[in-house]
Amino acid sequence: MDLAERKKDLLKEIDLIQSIISRMSNTSFLIKGWAVTMISFIFAFRTNQAVLPLVFIPLFLFWFLDGYFLQQERLYRKLYQWVIENRMTDDSHLFSLNAARFRKESIFKAMFSITLGMFYGVALSLIIVFIFFLWPTVIK
Repeated sequence: MDLAERKKDLLKEIDLIQSIISRMSNTSFLIKGWAVTMISFIFAFRTNQAVLPLVFIPLFLFWFLDGYFLQQERLYRKLYQWVIENRMTDDSHLFSLNAARFRKESIFKAMFSITLGMFYGVALSLIIVFIFFLWPTVIK
């Protein structure tokens, strides 16, 4: 394969990987929006005391899902870096979008990254404050 073909393949491949990374980021943004929406919806029915503990279910579910997508995004960033560094000299895994070979971190590590930990940690703190401190005063 000549140099021009290698460069063409490199550009196509990094475009494919970049589009996957963009979709992962967009999905993460949508998950955060859905988490806020679901938590707000449950709080809208706060007059029923039995419903309030249900607010933790979507919080932890969306937190886990967001962690999964962040983990996947990081894997594709590693794949992107590998392609940039090696594609001009190595044809192995050509146009392979399987980033599983870079898997080294768990979903839980991604869940407790600075960005997700702050977002969902603040949400969890606000829920706890509302349920245990503010809700009893709102109902009276």
